Amino acid sequence: MTHTPPALPLRLQAIVEEFQDAEGREKLDLLLDYAESLPPLPDWLAAQHGDMDQVHECMTPLFIYAEQQEGRMHFYFDAPPESPTVRGYAALMAEGLNGVTFDELMAVPGDFFNAMGLQQVITFQRIRGISAILAHMKRLATQTVA
Repeated sequence: MTHTPPALPLRLQAIVEEFQDAEGREKLDLLLDYAESLPPLPDWLAAQHGDMDQVHECMTPLFIYAEQQEGRMHFYFDAPPESPTVRGYAALMAEGLNGVTFDELMAVPGDFFNAMGLQQVITFQRIRGISAILAHMKRLATQTVA
């Protein structure tokens, strides 16, 4: 059994454990379930889509916007419905990391997703995109807090 990496915020840790408990195709199904749960952009952000940061390392056009409210980070994601893998990962990142502090976000290891076993069901190229999403979230948080 793969162990959960240290320093994960509680909600993200619960997601990692959920994926650890899934086997084979169940992991992909779980990721697709997350894809369906990605909330739409709020109207104010949809009107200012150009303010979102694109994750160029992803094959799919994925956009992120970060803001800090009362010392907590909040992230908004926009990914096309026809890209459920990337959309699913964006949704689980939003669920696992929205509301964390800057320090909690920075403490998340860049390879935390390896404990989820996703490399068993998605390609290496998709895995690279996943790590780029977390890197972008950290960069945007740094800019937002500065």
